[in-house]
Parts: sequence; C-alpha cells; structure tokens
Amino acid sequence: MSSVKLKKGRDKSFNRKHPWIFSGAIDSIKDINTNGETVEIFSGDGKFLGYGSYSLHSQISVRVLSFNPEDQIDKDFIQKKIETAAQFRTQIINLETTNAYRVINAESDSLPGLVVDKYGDFLVCQFLSAGAEFWKKETIEILFNIFNPTGIFERSDVEVREKEGLQQFKGILFGKDPEELIEIIENGNKFFVDINLGHKTGFYLDQRDNRKLLETFSSEKEILNCFSYTGGFSVYAIRAGASKVVNLDSSLEALSLAETNLTLNGIASSKYENVQDDVFKYLRKLRDTNKQFDVIILDPPKFAESVSQIEKASRGYKDINLLALKLLKKNGVLFTFSCSGHIVPELFNKIIADAATDAGREVHILKYLTQSPDHAMLTSFPEGLYLKGLVCKVN
Repeated sequence: MSSVKLKKGRDKSFNRKHPWIFSGAIDSIKDINTNGETVEIFSGDGKFLGYGSYSLHSQISVRVLSFNPEDQIDKDFIQKKIETAAQFRTQIINLETTNAYRVINAESDSLPGLVVDKYGDFLVCQFLSAGAEFWKKETIEILFNIFNPTGIFERSDVEVREKEGLQQFKGILFGKDPEELIEIIENGNKFFVDINLGHKTGFYLDQRDNRKLLETFSSEKEILNCFSYTGGFSVYAIRAGASKVVNLDSSLEALSLAETNLTLNGIASSKYENVQDDVFKYLRKLRDTNKQFDVIILDPPKFAESVSQIEKASRGYKDINLLALKLLKKNGVLFTFSCSGHIVPELFNKIIADAATDAGREVHILKYLTQSPDHAMLTSFPEGLYLKGLVCKVN
C-alpha cells in the first residue's frame, strides 16, 4: 500500500490526534500516484500509526482518516463515519422546528474536507480536499441511502480546491435540479435559501443559536443589522417584538431576498428598512448625523483569508466596532462577530477592547458566542473554531 514516513520527532501532532500532516514533517513517500489516495502513515522509527488521504499539491500533505492502525479504509468505513455524524445531529437539532442544519463538518466529524448541509429535502456538499474528492462517488451513494434526498447539489466553487489540485465545481450530483429558492424552517422561522448562488452553501447555518439569542434583546428595540445578507437576524428580531430593523448590506440581491424572507414570515414593511451601501461608509454617515440604536449586529464576511492579512483585518474589525459602539444608546447591546479563522478569540477580544477605549464607552461582555453545535469542533482540531462572537452591553 502507498505510504508516508514522518521525520523523526515529527509525530507529536499526530499523537495529539491532530488530523493534518504538513509537507515539512514528511521524510519520504512510497508508491503514491493518485491525488487523494489513502496512505499508511509511519513514524520516523517505522511504527505504523494510521491512515490518511494524500494530497499531491497541498502544503497539508496528509489529512488523517484514522488514528487506529487496525481500521480498514473503504466504503464501509466512510459510511460508519457519515452515520455517526448524522445520528449526532438528530440528538442536538429539534427536527420539529428546524429542517436545515450541518450534517457533516469535515475534520471535526473525522471526514477531512467534506462538508454536507441539509436544506429541507436537499443536501448541499462541498468536497474541499483531495481525499474528500477521492471518495466522492461512494459518499454520494451513502448520503442517498441514508437521507433519500430530493437532490444532492455540490458547491465546491471555492478557491481552496485549487490548493488541492482540484478544479472548482458547482452543480447537481443526484436527483432533480433544485428550485431557484428552497424554503426551510429554522426554530419555527421560515426562510428561502438560494443553494445555487448563495454564500457558502446558501445560508449561514452556523448562526442559528445566535439568531435565537437575539430574541432576548429585541423587544421594542430599534436595531441595525449590518452585513444583513438575507435577513436571518432581522426575522428573529422582529418576530420577537423589535420596533424596527434596518438591514444594511452592499448586495441588492441579498436585500431583495431579505425582503422576501420578511414577507414570508408575515412581517409588515413598516417594521424594517433596507439600505444598500458599504457598511463602513454608512456607519460613518450615521455617526455624523448622531443617529443611535438600541441594538447593533455586526456579522461581516471573512476579513482575513491568510496569516498575512491578520493585521489589515484587525484594523477593519476595530473600525466597524468602534463606529458601532458610538452609535449605540446608553445600555445598548452589540452583537459582534468574526468568522476569520486566523483571528483567534484572544485577538478578537483585544480588538473589541481597543475599540471600546477609542470610542470612550464602558463595555461589558455579557456572553461569548460561537458556531451552532452542528458545527462542533474537536478539541484536537482547534482550527475548527472559526466563528467568534461577543454580546456586549454599552454603558
């Protein structure tokens, strides 16, 4: 069988059950011909350690499939992993009020590079690594047998595929083509999702619990929802009694779908206002007019795609949070997030603290937030924690 041998002393990360082996840790390879094929992993002294998928192109040369040398990597192995992941979701998701959630969360479900989200009767997949691509055919068959979906759609139209030597792809894998918009239910709220053109796989499922938490702070409040996308936070807030919500986004298409979602939930147009503008510029306009809000939500896209962008991203996060803090009324509440994996929680906390100092506001952290539990992370894979959030009260 194909194999990799690690350099002596470079198996510490493996022994801690971290699923990535970088090229610099590898001493030699043997009989590897196919991108993503399964390889045996040996320590520097020749001890058999486990199995992984080998990438011919990525700096992450091996993504570990099993730390158990007694396992056999085949379709049955993949099926057991998928079944375990699916069963876990049935334990943590209330399927009576929610039919959209993450089924498989890549490395955190011991299926490196594979993401599967469920939107009603449709599954949306991302095959993000060479190993996930290698087992694609078997994965689709297993997903069909377990879920019997109306369709399985692929959203592997992301740049990370190119680092794995794979072309970007988007399209139907099984069943019928999805409707332009798929209706889902989340905590009893209804949303239309565009799985073909929407962000990520169509909807920010990782914010489910945080949207629910917003209800606690919404009654009779005037709320500014920045980077509002298709109105997820806004629907929750208004249904919980918010007096008015301003949706702010640069995308006219997203705002149009947000209006559709608000209407879908029986919300009158008098309860919200849609503003198409650059968030940074519009927050400055509001500051200059002394406009204030009871609650502000900052849920921006990823500012740091790489380590080299951390400093620039930090300035961006500080800028929008400083502006938001100035726009909050006394005892106002800020929901602020970063989905940049390279912005670690400690750094994000410091950014918010610095913004509070420069804004001249006293800020208390009421709650630390992260992604919903269907996006759970392994303790041995801290990279799985990407979404950081804070609920802050401004005095």
